[in-house]
Amino acid sequence: MHVKISENRFRDGWSGFVRRNLRFLLLYPGIALALTAILWSIIAAKLDNDKATLEEQAHRQATSISRTYAQYLTRTVEQLDQLSRQIKYSWEHDDNRSSFADMADNGLLSIPQFVSISIYDETGRPVTASMPITRQFTISDREYFRIHRDNPDGELLLGTRTVGRLSGREIIQATRRIDKHDGSFGGVLVMGVAPTFFSLFAGDPILDKGGVLAFLGEDGLERMWQARGAADNKPGPLNAHRYIVAEQKLNGYPFVALVALDRTQVLLTYERDAALYHQVAAVVSIILFMFAIAASWVSIRLSWRKRQAESIRETYRLATEGGNEGFYILVPYRDRSGLIVDFGIGDCNEKGASLFSMNRRDFLRTRISTFYSGEYFERLMHTYRGAMETGFYEDDYRVPEESPISAEWLNRKFVRSDNGLAVTVRDISESKRHERELARRASEDGLTSLPNRRWLMQYLPQALVAAHDNAAQIAILFIDLDDFKIINDTLGHSAGDQLLCAVAARLKSVLRSTDKVIRIGGDEFTVVLEGVHAEEEVAHIACALNQTLCEPFELMRGALPQRHRVCASIGISMFPRDGRDVDTLLKNADIAMYAAKNGGKGRFRFYDCMLYETIQNRLDTEQELMRAIRDDQFLIHYQPRVHAQSGKLLGAEALIRWQHPQRGLIQPADFIALAEETGMIGQIGDIVVDKVCAQMTDWRSQGLDVVPISVNISARQFADNKVRHAIAAGLEKYALPSSLLEIELTESAMMRGDGDLFDEIAGLSGMGIGIHIDDFGTGYSSLSQLQRMDTDVLKVDRTFTSQLGCGKEGERFFTAIVSMAKALGMRVVAEGVETAEQLSILRTLTCDEIQGFFIAHPLPADEMRELMRQPHLFA
Repeated sequence: MHVKISENRFRDGWSGFVRRNLRFLLLYPGIALALTAILWSIIAAKLDNDKATLEEQAHRQATSISRTYAQYLTRTVEQLDQLSRQIKYSWEHDDNRSSFADMADNGLLSIPQFVSISIYDETGRPVTASMPITRQFTISDREYFRIHRDNPDGELLLGTRTVGRLSGREIIQATRRIDKHDGSFGGVLVMGVAPTFFSLFAGDPILDKGGVLAFLGEDGLERMWQARGAADNKPGPLNAHRYIVAEQKLNGYPFVALVALDRTQVLLTYERDAALYHQVAAVVSIILFMFAIAASWVSIRLSWRKRQAESIRETYRLATEGGNEGFYILVPYRDRSGLIVDFGIGDCNEKGASLFSMNRRDFLRTRISTFYSGEYFERLMHTYRGAMETGFYEDDYRVPEESPISAEWLNRKFVRSDNGLAVTVRDISESKRHERELARRASEDGLTSLPNRRWLMQYLPQALVAAHDNAAQIAILFIDLDDFKIINDTLGHSAGDQLLCAVAARLKSVLRSTDKVIRIGGDEFTVVLEGVHAEEEVAHIACALNQTLCEPFELMRGALPQRHRVCASIGISMFPRDGRDVDTLLKNADIAMYAAKNGGKGRFRFYDCMLYETIQNRLDTEQELMRAIRDDQFLIHYQPRVHAQSGKLLGAEALIRWQHPQRGLIQPADFIALAEETGMIGQIGDIVVDKVCAQMTDWRSQGLDVVPISVNISARQFADNKVRHAIAAGLEKYALPSSLLEIELTESAMMRGDGDLFDEIAGLSGMGIGIHIDDFGTGYSSLSQLQRMDTDVLKVDRTFTSQLGCGKEGERFFTAIVSMAKALGMRVVAEGVETAEQLSILRTLTCDEIQGFFIAHPLPADEMRELMRQPHLFA
């Protein structure tokens, strides 16, 4: 049941009443607001007056300081003007011009703020200076140079702060034109002074509190800017809201002295007074508003009591405006203690009455107890009382059978109104049915109508909890059809769908009604058996399932029925023995199913921990084998093949070894089968061919008489139709003749071969590659197949060689093979020769070649190289 409760929604209709009677509620607050506004206006006027007085005083102070500063700057500029005129006059009229450096040494330029004095000729190059001229440069690009060159008036120019090219320091340059005797332009006098030269002014102490002194030109450019006592400060914006500014022009010069006082410092006393006034005004305002609120509360409560009588009719009108919902006003009936014991129908609409199959007039005479009694009545009263306490309650309610309401599901909303409940109900039966249908479709397999994986993952956790609480067992059966893919691929998806539906029907026919059958996907099913007591019981059910699934199925193909037989592999895990959670149980049942499938069709198997370890070891080995291919961890050993009569070395068989980083040298029997199952055998085969070809090339480069080397090729490699290409690529890469490479194919692989296999072998034979039939005698090859294969050598399996010397039976078998091979033009190789007696018998039987431990074990390449140097391996 979905429930929503809110205490803040519709609090006794109070908020609506207040909104409609705001004019009465706001009367006293309005009076308080007016008085507060008057108080704050008086305070604001007083503070504004105080502020204006302080600002006026500060402005007069700034004006006074600016006049004093202007007088100081006037004297300073006059000093620069007079000095520059003297130097100009001396330079223009004295033919015996002294060096400025000599003047500095003689103390004639003793003012410390003078950084440098220099004369530049008409091209802008330095002529003399008060400091050493260490490099050549020009000032012809300077603005003051162009002005003096083009204007003969000879007035003093005072520039802005810049870095002097002579001194390399920040200076303000005072410049004047130098004329030649004929009055033409002769150069420029440049006096570089430090910015502090214009700030040696003992200003008012207020400058230490955020004030600013500035020396500006009428062009608006600053020459010096002093803030908080730092003469070399960079200029900043003078915000009128922050500063009180006064300016004074210099007498006789185009410059301005500026003084700015920090408004914050000026108004410190004003700010303190304003804070005090505001605190007092705030306290008075709060007192006024508290009085106004109390007065308004008393007034509105009196009006509220008059409104209560009309509240029920108002609520009814607002709630029934939708017209599509049942509406009721429930009036509580209380006992002497004040507990609500029943509700009467105070009002309703026709829709509400029709839900109880009554008309409105008759329905208004009833109570809740008229329709309900006993435990169900008490549950309803508990809900209604809760709604009265909290003010709001909403839920989706499933109507019980004992209710007179005809609907299956209702949406109910309860709102406290006055001293009762306003209730709206809406029939949501259809939407609930739609929700159930959507939920069913989401949890059901569309093809078989069985529950699907989503349903299983929702159901099984609950079943496991119940089984745990009851100390019961549950069996999980994971079923996979063995031959489904063949039918689906050959007969089509329609036949596959028919088969899946038939399988679902058979599974349900065997199982109990309490057992669950689930289609996981594809041809996989899961059966959940609850309440099982022993493994034998589960085994009996699994056996019955296998029997019924192995019976032929009748499938329609067109208009004709066809009978097809499939089997199933079943893996079983038990709760709690094999796992206590859903994922573990399903995983273990899946593991057991694969173990059953590997054992043959139509089998079942229970999970045990060894299965998991086996699969985990297989997965680990598979990963390690992939790394071995990637990291080239393989070695090739060679077992020699010699002439049975002379002992001459005729060839060798290449045998792969895996050099594992941790486990050492691994024999092919431990990984070749896995490589074939996983499809990695093709890559390994390519590695073997490449390594063998590379080794033969190395032996040939050492001058050895290399014998043919045979490599083993599996049927899986032939199925990929890449053997011929790999061998041709190896021979071409290492420039080897095809006669040096031979392939060995097992007799059983030859029996499983098809036309493509024979074509591939014929192609290899056409390239000159020798073809050997390995392990001959273990399969069931026919004479026609041997003729068709056009093979060169029959290698008799070691199991038959081991029988030589144990009776005439083995000798007769070898005699037959040798005779057949001679008739087909093939050589015979006896594998597994381990004794001199076996060699002697084979010589008598005219066996062509032998291979085995009697000659040599499989050898590394360097030991095989030494054998190649021997003409005969035995006498």
